[in-house]
Amino acid sequence: MAQERKERLPGNRATPEWIRQKVFRLVRDEWSPKQISGYLKKHENISISHETGYKWIREDKQNGGSLYTHCRHKMKHRKRPVGSAKNIPNRTSIRDRPKEADGSRFGDFEMDTIIGPDNSEAILTITERKTNYLMIRKLPKGKDSKEVSKEVCRMLLPFKDKLKTITTDNGSEFAAHELITKRLGVPVYFADPYSSWQKGAIENGNKLIRQYIPKGVSFKDYSDQDIKNIQYKLNRRPREKLDFNSPKNEFYKQLM
Repeated sequence: MAQERKERLPGNRATPEWIRQKVFRLVRDEWSPKQISGYLKKHENISISHETGYKWIREDKQNGGSLYTHCRHKMKHRKRPVGSAKNIPNRTSIRDRPKEADGSRFGDFEMDTIIGPDNSEAILTITERKTNYLMIRKLPKGKDSKEVSKEVCRMLLPFKDKLKTITTDNGSEFAAHELITKRLGVPVYFADPYSSWQKGAIENGNKLIRQYIPKGVSFKDYSDQDIKNIQYKLNRRPREKLDFNSPKNEFYKQLM
């Protein structure tokens, strides 16, 4: 009874244990403290700040717990790697991309690849900029540009009528970009060299994927079904940008 009165006192910072456990369950499902805070406030009328979430995770880590391993950066900050410029024939610069393709409308996509430790394995990633809906596929033939373009076409063909632009970097795997434009009827724009921020949506998506596929591991350890499961989990996680709705729900609303 004393504990219950303590929790009811105005301004008291004690948090019911059931709320803590709910937060912990969502952390173990790889939700960030900010996603948890926004989702609980909007959908369950529970007010927990993301700072409190991080505090609990740090306390758990100090006590030998493993909650921190479910955080995107494992509670560490990492520097973003800088790629190298590549010569892409007949490339169209991002500077020629329409101003409307700023992420506020539906149908503007970004694509990239995640490269394996021996540089022979690759995963293709595509995201829709407005909803942050993410699509992921393993590339059996690595960075072969024609095979990459064919896979892009297979992934985006169901949404052909909604496509407006695709933006990517100067990786050699996108040298056959004209094949994408021919089959899907959508222009492909290339970011400036060493300017990954110009395609920030897919850069962020790749970081989220690395939460499940750490650097240094072989992609051979992940089946196609594993990749689908990762895509499913990421697309159902709430996003602050979407008012804590999920990319999956927002993406398919746009298709209706």
